Amino acid sequence: MEVSDRNKIFNDLVFTDEEINIINSVFQKINAKKGAIILNAGDIADAQYYIVSGCMRTFHTDEEGKEYTLQFGISDWWVSDYTAFFTGDKAILTVEAIQDSTLYRISKEDKEYLFTQIPKIDTFFRIKLEKAYTAFQKRILINLSKTAKQRYLNFIETYPKIEKSIKNYHIASYLGITTESLSRIRKELS
Repeated sequence: MEVSDRNKIFNDLVFTDEEINIINSVFQKINAKKGAIILNAGDIADAQYYIVSGCMRTFHTDEEGKEYTLQFGISDWWVSDYTAFFTGDKAILTVEAIQDSTLYRISKEDKEYLFTQIPKIDTFFRIKLEKAYTAFQKRILINLSKTAKQRYLNFIETYPKIEKSIKNYHIASYLGITTESLSRIRKELS
């Protein structure tokens, strides 16, 4: 793993040479082309992915084939189907590259190994998990209590650099609205 990537992933935590060797042994660098699926619904979600660059989308497809975007993952974010990752159940989400992306993969087993070998990484991931839980709770509250226009404004605040480079139907599915409603909201705001 490149030093700059390791520093980015771990927010400049300081490691010994031995710890760096352990970290390098458990992370796998992946280059995912636009459209690549790194996790399919129904698969075992045995890994998490750190996004160095690009954009990923995590979504659920219902029985009628309608997609519901749960998350966009951008640089310095982690993606996976966390329910499946933590419970060992099969994934209900699909994770797709919607831009060419560079990722680092770590398996659940290797992550647990890191926790035992480098305790400060356990603390680091616990804090990341707390922040992610907070963000998901805020997203749920926004979806329950805000108008579609307010949800869109929150989206462009959260993802200011990707709106123009992803498909409108992905944004609409993330907001829980139709593409026509998204067009109306954009027209109102312009």
